[in-house]
Amino acid sequence: MPLDPDACYRALLAHDARFDGRFFVGVRSTGVYCRPVCAVRTPGRAQCRFFPSAAAAEAGGFRPCLRCRPELAPGFAAIDASRQLANAAIQLIDDGFLDGRTLDALAARLGITSRHMRRVFETEFGVAPVAYAQTQRMLLAKRLLTDTALPVTDVAFASGFASVRRMNALFAQRYRMPPTRLRERGAHSRVDRLTFTLGFRPPYAWEAMLAFLSARAIAGVERRDGSSWRRTVVIRHRGERHVGTLRVSLAPRRNTLAVEVSPSLVRALPQVLARARHAFDLGCDPDEVGRALGPLARPLPGLRIPGAFDGFEIGVRGVLGQQVSVRAMTTLMGRFAAAFGTALPDPLSGLALAFPEAADVAERSEAAIAAIGVPKARARTVLALARAVADGLDLSPAADAASTIDRLQSLPGIGPWTAQYVALRALGWPDAFPHSDLGVRRALGLERPADVLAFAERWRPWRGYAVLHLWHGLALAPDPSPN
Repeated sequence: MPLDPDACYRALLAHDARFDGRFFVGVRSTGVYCRPVCAVRTPGRAQCRFFPSAAAAEAGGFRPCLRCRPELAPGFAAIDASRQLANAAIQLIDDGFLDGRTLDALAARLGITSRHMRRVFETEFGVAPVAYAQTQRMLLAKRLLTDTALPVTDVAFASGFASVRRMNALFAQRYRMPPTRLRERGAHSRVDRLTFTLGFRPPYAWEAMLAFLSARAIAGVERRDGSSWRRTVVIRHRGERHVGTLRVSLAPRRNTLAVEVSPSLVRALPQVLARARHAFDLGCDPDEVGRALGPLARPLPGLRIPGAFDGFEIGVRGVLGQQVSVRAMTTLMGRFAAAFGTALPDPLSGLALAFPEAADVAERSEAAIAAIGVPKARARTVLALARAVADGLDLSPAADAASTIDRLQSLPGIGPWTAQYVALRALGWPDAFPHSDLGVRRALGLERPADVLAFAERWRPWRGYAVLHLWHGLALAPDPSPN
């Protein structure tokens, strides 16, 4: 990503949070790189080098600032083709794809050549994918050493290192210190309470996010707890199934969410944190969205797209939510989780179930799904979706939006509305637009879906955020949208 050094320096002087994560500054005199919001005294212009990513700064010979902590910076939203491709690679890397796999395998997973992937990645982030992955492991290890009391061995493996020796060697090479020095500096939390902070660009309409999620909460799987959100999480990583809980809240620290993770998820922490970033849309730039949406976004700046911890779960929501109210869909989702989900061994704060995985549902029958009150046609669709996901249909942010929408619509009982809903929430596609949605049509005062599509052209490429604003406006009305 080309950077304008003079514009970057002006943002640095202003400590402008809108640019947090958009670039990093390396200070020649100290050998340290910082976020543009760092509270230390601003260095002179001649001392500064600007980088499009933390990995690029480290490749340039700089080590991370211990005060502003670059690992806490927010990420990006993907919209144009090259950024979407680079973002898909990042999602897979953060999900641990390169642990034990080659760069060629990553490129094949994305349907491109490794040469093209390197070119796109280096254009966007200034480094090769492997260097980015290594930096992410280092920054996660730094975070765990600083913020937790986990044993160093657990830190190494949770961060994706093959051994403690390898982690120690890279710390000495990159950061010029042993890992134990960070452990000495850290304010440690208890091992049974792992809390992390994830940054975002302000503003963030947190109360609106909680309201949306709580209206759709699956009994036993997720719930609102005051100003926090709790849910169970299932992660498949390196052939193992990790089940646990997390709690997300707006942190006292400026422009961050606090994510509290149960110890049972420690070996899948990169995946858990990556999914939390997606679920709470932390890559969003609200100013950019606001400029595109204009008056529609002004009443509630910082409204985000509620994402997903599990794409299959969102797919089932989309199917069970066809032509019914939010309340009816939520009731069916609770029955579905109770019938086919997994009971947690140690229920916590009303969380007793893990939502079923696609492979488990794929082995069920239409009759078993219909028995919980699902119409037979939709039971058939849920089963087809489960089998497709179990066979490799990707419903994660790494998936290509256009081809995934086409694949979804090839399944029986899935039309444009459901496919676009899944693209919006599971894939996090910011231009997803269910134009036939009753609530969208009601909010715009338009009956014909074709007229809705034409009207929404003004909001490209952020029509997904327009949908959330339209739904939010109707949720405040006496007769809210069923969708």
